[in-house]
Amino acid sequence: MSPFFFWTASALMLIFGAAVIINRDPVASALSLVVSFLGLAALFMSLDAFFIGIIQVLVYAGAVMVLFLFIIMLLDLRAEERRKTNFVAFAGGIAVAVIFFGQLYLVIGHLREAKLPFPTLPVAPHDDVHSVGLLLFGNYNLPFQIIGVLILVATIGVIVLSKRELR
Repeated sequence: MSPFFFWTASALMLIFGAAVIINRDPVASALSLVVSFLGLAALFMSLDAFFIGIIQVLVYAGAVMVLFLFIIMLLDLRAEERRKTNFVAFAGGIAVAVIFFGQLYLVIGHLREAKLPFPTLPVAPHDDVHSVGLLLFGNYNLPFQIIGVLILVATIGVIVLSKRELR
């Protein structure tokens, strides 16, 4: 993987991830999240995990963002505009973020493994789809089925909540 491509995709993810939090407009936050998901998919692609990268785009940048935008349309955005910014909480969040990144820098700076180049990845005898399928339906079959039921219940809940009452 090219270092330029890695740093470009990583910077894209970090900048648009911060834009998700900073933007006051929920639609702009959702679109920033889409670009962040695309940067993550690019990183997966650069690691030769093509299936996971495509699923990242299809599922998260596609389906989940449609759900988020549907929920945003159900919100009362005028009440959100009237809300004032709590500057004490904002300053506290900035302080915690600075302390976290300082601690992260110190820990990574003292790790010997962090200074070594990344080793080449071994070539798998099977493709991504085969490996992911075996993992999902072998080791993680029960959690996979539970997530499917939860998504079904959430879909039914959204339909019930979005129905208008007839008067």
